[in-house]
Amino acid sequence: MKKKKEKQIDTGKDAKKMPRKWKVIHVICLLLVSFAAIAALLSSWVLRTWQNLTMDELMYQLSAPTEGTGGGIIESAIIQAGIPSAAIIIFFWQLFRHTRRKGFYKKLLIICLVSSVAVLSITDVYVWNILAIGDYLNYQTHPSTFIEDNYVDPDSVSITFPQKKRNLVFIYLESMEVTYSDLADGGGFEDDVIPELTQIAESNEDFSGSQSILNGAYSLPYTTFTMGAMFGMTSGLPLKNNLENNDMITQSKFFANTTCLGDILENEGYHNVFMLGSNASFGGRRLYFEEHGNYDIIDYNYALNTGMIPKGYKVWWGFEDSKLFSFAQDELTALSQVDEPFALTLLTVDTHFENGYAEPGIPTPFGDNQYANVMAYSSYQVSQFLSWMQEQPWYDNTTVIICGDHPTMDSDFCDDVDSSYQRRAYVAYINSAVSTDNTEYRTYSTLDAFPTTLAALGATIEGDRLGLGTNLFSDTPTLQEEYGLKDVTEQIERKSTFMEKLADIDFSSEYLKERQSWSRTEDHGTTVYDTN
Repeated sequence: MKKKKEKQIDTGKDAKKMPRKWKVIHVICLLLVSFAAIAALLSSWVLRTWQNLTMDELMYQLSAPTEGTGGGIIESAIIQAGIPSAAIIIFFWQLFRHTRRKGFYKKLLIICLVSSVAVLSITDVYVWNILAIGDYLNYQTHPSTFIEDNYVDPDSVSITFPQKKRNLVFIYLESMEVTYSDLADGGGFEDDVIPELTQIAESNEDFSGSQSILNGAYSLPYTTFTMGAMFGMTSGLPLKNNLENNDMITQSKFFANTTCLGDILENEGYHNVFMLGSNASFGGRRLYFEEHGNYDIIDYNYALNTGMIPKGYKVWWGFEDSKLFSFAQDELTALSQVDEPFALTLLTVDTHFENGYAEPGIPTPFGDNQYANVMAYSSYQVSQFLSWMQEQPWYDNTTVIICGDHPTMDSDFCDDVDSSYQRRAYVAYINSAVSTDNTEYRTYSTLDAFPTTLAALGATIEGDRLGLGTNLFSDTPTLQEEYGLKDVTEQIERKSTFMEKLADIDFSSEYLKERQSWSRTEDHGTTVYDTN
């Protein structure tokens, strides 16, 4: 007896002859395969790229504008998630298209449906747990008045400067941590990656008291990205508002009713300057520094337009740190010629994740570990820049503050650090107008930099607190010392109507509406080539 021939299903060129129910199942299956592949691969890429993420950090990173970035992130997402996802989708599409036998076709559909649902479910559970989404939702639905209860408005207290005002050089070091020092000096690495910075902190003030190990600043929620970190260190507040991604570039004002470091310095007659090797518009930095302190901004676009760098020149995010420090020397020389105090703020960029930017010809003491080599070279560059400043006639009347903006988001640089080690941003106060006799190893956050910076300039602050920050040169306890780091962290995570009022977000902004409706990858109305 002849074996009954299995019925075939046409899924190829004559797919229009396919029964309607099979067409529906076919489409559903392909959609599920697509969603599963994209969800799994993209989630894996995100969690590898930004390890130890919190939900607020993830929302910021995924929603932040790409304008002014160093590139590489989008390319990495395409290579590691986009292309593999497309390959999987095309593979299954072709498999369905060329499968003729009905029995095998049904089994294939069932396997794909079950597998896709399983992959989506596993991905959802994994991401939910890794990002602590349950806690995040709880924080957003159970508001806290902690920030309002503890906030000290700078306009409500007396801040008195000395008659002869000191200059300020404030250096934000991208992703620089105490962690990179060696174990003996309080770091988390076997070998000291940043020996010069270690020596600088040990020889100056990092508020480690009588202990002979480095101390650093904790990064609280909403201060773990560069704009949040700079806002926190100059306002004493987390960059927390009711925008889903803290997308302040969409606004025409930046916490307009909040008094920040730049406002105070401007009122005291300081000439404020902000220098960086990237586009200042990114993340709302231009808006913030222009609105709060009327800073002159010398960024990548300014350098292009004024001939500081050749037309079309771009590496990494704009121009490298060696140029930044060279330009800063010229700027400081010019500022010192004018009979007014100055405040120069620098933001480095070479040490940004992933793996940093290795300038041509830099030493490679750590072999093929590029990020370690970049960190080591940054340490050397800062040391050289500080040595140059110390030789200048204006240095004696100048306070220098060096701070890491936040812990790195590099995917694997700190993999070998003990899981119990508490990572903190690097801190060093140099040539301060005041000192401290406190022998305690202080527990503090980057928010404490706001009043501490003013104190380092010789200003006296009524109550020694501004924003949520404490003057670390005083004996007044920080909020972390008073309430505990864990409780402060949790309270700041929670929704705050007080912060929403301070932010005063304009939801009618056309730019915001555009950014909420589609992803912006190029400038549409921001002052990208402003040279003021």
